[in-house]
Amino acid sequence: MIPQIRLRRGKEESLLRRHPWIFSGAIDSISCQGQELPEGALVDILTRSGDFIARGHYQIGSIAVRVLTFSQEEIDAGWWHRAIATAYDVRRTLSLTDDSATTCYRLVHGEGDSLPGLVIDIYGTTAVVQCHSVGMYLSRLQIAEAIRSVYGERITAIYDKSSQTVPFKAGLNAVDGYLYGAPGVMPLTVLENGLKFQVNWEEGQKTGFFIDQRFNRELVRRYAQGRTVLNTFCYTGGFSVYALAGGAREVCSIDASERAVALADANIRLNFGDEAPHTSLATDAVEYLKNIGDRYDMIILDPPAFAKHHKVLGNAMQGYKRLNARALAQIKSGGILFTFSCSQAVSKELFRTTVFSAAAIAGRKVRILHQLSQPADHPINIYHPEGEYLKGLVLYVE
Repeated sequence: MIPQIRLRRGKEESLLRRHPWIFSGAIDSISCQGQELPEGALVDILTRSGDFIARGHYQIGSIAVRVLTFSQEEIDAGWWHRAIATAYDVRRTLSLTDDSATTCYRLVHGEGDSLPGLVIDIYGTTAVVQCHSVGMYLSRLQIAEAIRSVYGERITAIYDKSSQTVPFKAGLNAVDGYLYGAPGVMPLTVLENGLKFQVNWEEGQKTGFFIDQRFNRELVRRYAQGRTVLNTFCYTGGFSVYALAGGAREVCSIDASERAVALADANIRLNFGDEAPHTSLATDAVEYLKNIGDRYDMIILDPPAFAKHHKVLGNAMQGYKRLNARALAQIKSGGILFTFSCSQAVSKELFRTTVFSAAAIAGRKVRILHQLSQPADHPINIYHPEGEYLKGLVLYVE
């Protein structure tokens, strides 16, 4: 029998609106045949009066249950196949599954694909799986089988990279490794909008590449012609490659990590050889921005998440304000600033207000050219607006 969780009276309202999270404060009682409910267990959610509402994975913490379904259906191999097949069909609709110019994309984006706690990225013929919950981690072999059944021979390897994303306190002792197939030559070269990038999912951040900036990088290519570009927090140099492809006069890539800078340099050489007008520097981007003068007429600010949760939101917004004020104060007249926040805790409105404050501090006239978000293979569940984590603005600075 599936363990049951009964909610306090009135706490089912968000579930009736199909929100996929249940918070610990909403729980009235847990029925698990006298035993302690293990983290990751499949549970049924009931109203106080005993009516079924949803079925999902139990976890310890503020978010107590991540909902998999609002129907009383068995979560078996067939269910996983249907879930992955549905996600695949969305990407097929987006013309990503057979795009010869783009061979990397996100197949599953957590709550956006009604699979909370699960991320799957596709790199050529390899699927990279990241589990952010114990329930998903315990289901990873079924998930791998579902990927194989949906893709067939087009997937030759499935890599589990969950060791850094599953809850540490769960004591899973997760180790990254292949669930299916064997490793190929690393790093692998993939294509994005016709440009080449080396990806190493075994050693790189996230699943190996920041796929979520694909559309925004294309916009950088459109605006880069003849400009001198500064790409801060460059990681593997995605924006730098696009800027050069768009005809930038010169590009400088900055990252605190020497390894990241080396990866950026490698991607530049892969696309443009050794003579590209590109320089790189392993240094703190915030410090570098203190005194850049008016050298650059395009600046890209794509920092890591300053706010992982709401408790540090105040300090994070001060960080965003300081970073943007420095860039806005020094960018050349007629320059273009691409600025981003990937913090889920930061709303679009709060980020925009913070950038407005930075513009006022800098004393510059600023126009918004574009308001940016994540691409369509990182979909947002309409019932879960928190899933819109990536925010960006493209600004014209007089």
